[in-house]
Amino acid sequence: MEKQAENLNIAKSLIVFTFPLILSGVLQQLFNWADAFIVGNTNGESALAGVGATTSVYHLFVNVIVGFTTGISVLTAQIFGKNEKEKIVNILSVFVTVLGMGFFAVTVLGFFFTDEILILLDTPEDIFKISKEYLKILVIGLPCLAVYNVYSAVLRGLGDSRASFLSVLFCSAVNIALDVFFVIVCSFGAAGAAAATAVSQTAMMVFIVFYTIKKYPQLKFRFSCKYIEKDIFIKGLKFGIPSALQGGINSIGNIVLQRFMNSFGQQTVAAITTAYRVDSVIILPISNFGSGIAAIAARYIGSGSKDQAKKVLKTGSVIISAISACLTLLVLVTGSSLIAMFGLTAESAEIGKHFFHTVASCYMIYGLAMALRGYMEGMGDMVFSSIAGIISLSARIVISYAFAFSGNMIIAYAEMISWIILAAFYFVRFIQKGR
Repeated sequence: MEKQAENLNIAKSLIVFTFPLILSGVLQQLFNWADAFIVGNTNGESALAGVGATTSVYHLFVNVIVGFTTGISVLTAQIFGKNEKEKIVNILSVFVTVLGMGFFAVTVLGFFFTDEILILLDTPEDIFKISKEYLKILVIGLPCLAVYNVYSAVLRGLGDSRASFLSVLFCSAVNIALDVFFVIVCSFGAAGAAAATAVSQTAMMVFIVFYTIKKYPQLKFRFSCKYIEKDIFIKGLKFGIPSALQGGINSIGNIVLQRFMNSFGQQTVAAITTAYRVDSVIILPISNFGSGIAAIAARYIGSGSKDQAKKVLKTGSVIISAISACLTLLVLVTGSSLIAMFGLTAESAEIGKHFFHTVASCYMIYGLAMALRGYMEGMGDMVFSSIAGIISLSARIVISYAFAFSGNMIIAYAEMISWIILAAFYFVRFIQKGR
């Protein structure tokens, strides 16, 4: 009876912590949807393809930020578990400075080398101008996105996932309002959608900074050598770089896959990038529960309670499996309707539907992979997590190109196989180290 109550408490902690993350993730994806939905239905499939053709390169920057700050969140949780709370403001101050300045430099380079990036992607000529306008403006918001993610990561490490939800809720409202104004009222097209996103990301950063100052005055950012500690900087790099590298390499791989996808023409680009937009929202509960497992397990690891961390994995795996089954059913029933709402032609919607139904059949495997990944990252095993992700991605790229002759659905089959490989790697690592 006592054991059952303990498992229920762990389940409750996971759900309470993760639910705001899921909501914020869904809202964040929905405001990305807003760009595609409004542009696609206002300016047509060519404009939608132009926006979609920039997805992989923009996600390169975003995934590096999110990957690095995932490590920062785990480090914060472990330090919090050790009751070394005075060090947390140092983490915030160091990495707001590092990531903010770093991505300001990325913005400058991205703005001036947009043509070269799109040529490298083999962007179709008929959508090149639209993609250029969209990407050139979109990169302006990256420094603000980087600062937001540092704050969000530190607060998640403290157990506060509500801040992310409130920030993204505010950001989404701003983004949708500006999308309507810039795209529909002002007829700025894809460039207007990009401007709406950049402005809303700035608003999101401002919101979370003021939230943190008000609720955690001890975490007020301090630009002072006193708070830029070498020890914290090195530990942050140790936790953050493997995840950032994985995110970056994954995104480079996705750029290679985007180039592969572009070779099938505008129709496939519009169909599959739209399917990915929908898929990225559908699987958020799975990936967010993985993040919840990482954060809660890290606190137990920090306090020396490894057995409790294992119980978090066990309980989290059960929850993720149930969620995965429900999401698979949801996609099979409503997937084609969700894709069609973006203004695609009937032929493009059919391509997207087949892609969506194929990848959904492996949601359960992806879910178990995310549960194991969360546990291993909570233990601080960031390097292995990165290696597993890179190998999985490499397999996906090789399979896609090797079997390109079979048609555009090889993109879906390659992703399914990569999830199976990822789950296998994490399971073997758990047997070796995690038990």
